Amino acid sequence: MALQMSRPGQCIIAAGGMDNGGIGTDVSKISDAIKAANTGDGVVVLVDLGSAVMTADTALELLDEKGREKVRIADAPIVEGAISAVVEASLGSSLATVLATAEDARNLKKC
Repeated sequence: MALQMSRPGQCIIAAGGMDNGGIGTDVSKISDAIKAANTGDGVVVLVDLGSAVMTADTALELLDEKGREKVRIADAPIVEGAISAVVEASLGSSLATVLATAEDARNLKKC
């Protein structure tokens, strides 16, 4: 769904799951995705569970200081946060604004 709402050329990379197809999060897979997604404007990483947060933190440690500089892990609901972040990023917003929009998704009114 997020890909359908993105602008052409916008980089969205799903890095969940293990290489063998199992569930979980792989540190090197996340680190590689961050490197591939970082075109200079920054990267917002969305995670679904606490263990994924720890794995994403570890993946950031694999990056050099410059690589970590513009990477943020969003404290956001995965679906609502992803959609909100993609739309905001497609508008050309800053990393800080995309992150804030993703995190504000937790406050969306649910009927």
